Amino acid sequence: MIVLENVKKRYGTKEALKGLSLTIPEGKIFGFLGHNGAGKSTTIKSLVSITMPTSGDIYFDGKNLKEHRLEIKKRIGYVPDTPNIFLQLTAMEYWNLIAAAFDLEETEKDKQIQVLANLFEINAQKHNQIDSFSHGMRQKVIVIGALLSNPDIWILDEPLQGLDPQAAYDLKHLMKQHVEQGKTVIFSTHILDTAEQLCDELAILKQGELIYNGSVSELLEKHPGQSLETIYLSMIGSKQEEEIGGRVDEQ
Repeated sequence: MIVLENVKKRYGTKEALKGLSLTIPEGKIFGFLGHNGAGKSTTIKSLVSITMPTSGDIYFDGKNLKEHRLEIKKRIGYVPDTPNIFLQLTAMEYWNLIAAAFDLEETEKDKQIQVLANLFEINAQKHNQIDSFSHGMRQKVIVIGALLSNPDIWILDEPLQGLDPQAAYDLKHLMKQHVEQGKTVIFSTHILDTAEQLCDELAILKQGELIYNGSVSELLEKHPGQSLETIYLSMIGSKQEEEIGGRVDEQ
């Protein structure tokens, strides 16, 4: 179980997260939804300790991330919001780098690469430089790297972006299989149909604040006959109308 307690993050004068508190249970696919600038990527980068919160605490199974950073990072497979990293390496060199970071045994590494590279149809290109790949191919390389050590917790920032339909289908299937084993998948997306299809629970963020946290089924039950997309846009729109209305009243 992952717990965020009053997590705040400030970049200069901008407050990206305004006291975010929520619980992410094990054995679930947990989704973050929100417009650009809502705080999704900041939350994910805080979870993987790329960025440190200005204040507040994050716990993984009762262990504070501040105090057990390296131990916790070993349990996480992370896909960033852009695949444009380590471009001068070949795909195989990148996977070898990840395997070394996670102390993966050679036989296990080779087995995982064989399975995942074949699944995502990139095996024939694994010795090519990442810089030569399309966005979608780069995304496959990063996804394979994240899954290479078979970590307990997958934290994926817009993981389906740029993937071809078959690769997207395969990754969604892997996400479902992962939680069936009692493990955890956390991901952000702008594709609301995908969130409705995959997520057991979700958090909706708006300008650094949490406006919904709970199960997808409960949210749909509260709005019978509506899709998650319609509900989401209504919730975000209502917040915007309130803000606009408030500013008009003040003038």
